[in-house]
Amino acid sequence: MATRASRKLISDYIAKRPISSSVGSCAHCSSAAESSPKIPHFSKKGRLLTGATIGLVIAGGAYVSTVDEATFCGWLFSATKLVNPFFSLLDAEFAHKLAVTAASRGWVPREKRPDPANLGLEVWGRKFSNPIGLAAGFDKNAEAVEGLLGMGFGFVEVGSVTPVPQEGNPKPRIFRLRKEGAIINRCGFNSEGIVAVAKRLGAQHGKRKLAETSSTSPSSSEETKHGGKAGPGILGVNLGKNKTSEDAAADYVQGVHTLSQYADYLVINVSSPNTPGLRMLQGRKQLKDLVKKVQAARDEMQWGEEGPPPLLVKIAPDLSREDLEDIAAVALALRLDGLIISNTTISRPDPVDKNPVSEEAGGLSGKPLFNLSNRILREMYILTRGKIPLIGCGGISSGEDAYKKIRAGASLLQLYTAFAYGGPALIPQMKAELSECLERDGFKSILDVVGADCR
Repeated sequence: MATRASRKLISDYIAKRPISSSVGSCAHCSSAAESSPKIPHFSKKGRLLTGATIGLVIAGGAYVSTVDEATFCGWLFSATKLVNPFFSLLDAEFAHKLAVTAASRGWVPREKRPDPANLGLEVWGRKFSNPIGLAAGFDKNAEAVEGLLGMGFGFVEVGSVTPVPQEGNPKPRIFRLRKEGAIINRCGFNSEGIVAVAKRLGAQHGKRKLAETSSTSPSSSEETKHGGKAGPGILGVNLGKNKTSEDAAADYVQGVHTLSQYADYLVINVSSPNTPGLRMLQGRKQLKDLVKKVQAARDEMQWGEEGPPPLLVKIAPDLSREDLEDIAAVALALRLDGLIISNTTISRPDPVDKNPVSEEAGGLSGKPLFNLSNRILREMYILTRGKIPLIGCGGISSGEDAYKKIRAGASLLQLYTAFAYGGPALIPQMKAELSECLERDGFKSILDVVGADCR
């Protein structure tokens, strides 16, 4: 493409370039003068600049045309590292909004390279090209699903989405701890509400269906089989409750009725530390009653051959052994489809506790959460006897971290803070590192590794 453009530029230039005495003169010349045209004068600098420009176009076009798509794609992802320092200079929440806007408008690199074969897996009858997903909280209002999936995530989870729009907690409410690779947030379920999100997801769903019906090539048909309702990856919808709501179950049921048709899986978020009373829903009786009502709401809807979307619960890392046993018992008894482990922590583990920013109220995410969330993940895998798929979330910042999470019991993984700091370049890097970890230890697939440290 670049070569054709170069040739066109040259031909256009030659066509317009004055040649011998038959070429017309300046526009302001008289008609008498046109019979005796003069060659316009070009300065030496002008000729040099013109020649250099054409030379660069020719050389650049010829060079790019020799670069394979995979190499060029790698360059684009690597180039995003140059932008990261700019985002770090901005207010944290403004930088977040800018990143979402960039993804929603396609101002981010798009992954054209296939994922390593050993990273593919199937969970809940859905095929994931890789186990690395984006956690809820980044794209709260489903503004950038297509762009985020296009960057190479195996799945993206939007939300938390509340029934009624709400502003969340007062600003500032997001605080960086760069040295520790962490973030403290107390956003409080700021959401545009389920109606706005439903409109966006409905439009994407319609676009996806149109693409499927209009596509006739076998390759495109095969690609859709490996995708979800939003495109090439899997889409999760995380449901929350409004701060002032007195009936939490009704809020989650409303979310199911409105958004489940667009979701490849649903999440009941009962673990955010920034909504008063929310974590009380993790108690045995409260959780059992809630899950029963939400499951009933989902199952009473009409579903096609693929059936209803799986239902998961997202839990906190600040739980006692007894709390974990209660949650595991409810999950097994009600045949819950999965658990996300974990949300942010209200604790301030070392070395965060030495940072003055740690005194800010809110949930802590990032590297300091890794060990704590891994311990909860490992315990829950053992308590559920490996019968329930677990999504590991908390402190993952490298392929080695991802590998440890999987060995601790996670079938799938989610990023947030590391992605906020590392940007798009982190995604292919992490996938390559994870694939190397599997090869190093002689595993052929992700599912062979799940829970390896718990056996």
